[in-house]
Amino acid sequence: MTSTTKTPAFEKAVKDSRNLKAKPDNDELLQLYALFKQGSQDPPFAEAPKPGMFDLTNQNAMLSFGLGVLQGKAKHNAWQKVADEGLTDQQAQEKYVKLVDSLKEKYGFEG
Repeated sequence: MTSTTKTPAFEKAVKDSRNLKAKPDNDELLQLYALFKQGSQDPPFAEAPKPGMFDLTNQNAMLSFGLGVLQGKAKHNAWQKVADEGLTDQQAQEKYVKLVDSLKEKYGFEG
């Protein structure tokens, strides 16, 4: 597995996403998750385990994105959609930064 270089703008956006004044809706959270995973490539989508029916193995990652424990399948599907679009890690990072910027405007930002 190759390591993906994370741009400073991407790393800042990841930190900023945790300081929004209000929680984004579930669709926005799924977009954030999918773009983050595609942008970081850790692991690449093709190597990521597919979630089971109750997907309790990745609880901490889900909670950090504000998603419930049983939404592993929705997260996987969101990531698959981004991967199927053929976004490179760098393109996903750029889209992530733009999404966080729009969420900062929509929800406010404590930073």
